[in-house]
Amino acid sequence: MTTAKSPDTRIDKEALRDLELAVSALEEHQALDVVVLDLRRISDVADFFVIATGSSDAHVRSLAESVLEAIKGAGRTPHHVEGVSAGRWALLDFVDVVIHLFHPTLRQYYQLERLWSDAPLVATGSSG
Repeated sequence: MTTAKSPDTRIDKEALRDLELAVSALEEHQALDVVVLDLRRISDVADFFVIATGSSDAHVRSLAESVLEAIKGAGRTPHHVEGVSAGRWALLDFVDVVIHLFHPTLRQYYQLERLWSDAPLVATGSSG
């Protein structure tokens, strides 16, 4: 599933801004267990995955809307958005930064952190 990527791990300024805006919006809206995975050395799928949990379907929808609003406010539009209206799982794809938001049962089911366990974790404000 993963492919080798060049050892160049410079972060694109737009990607870094998107990442910071997403994490900030998630923390501001009390997302649970926010994790950022650095995929730059292991995959071409994206530079970063942000994974977070909402406490309910409504909370997942609210988190997705908050992230979209924050990043769109910086002049960026998502490449792809999926699942927001149902609230069980949402995907916000900004190409270099992909945000996965889950209802707790689905996060446990899909276990993205385990699937991408070779990706280093990036510290966020809430994780130190």
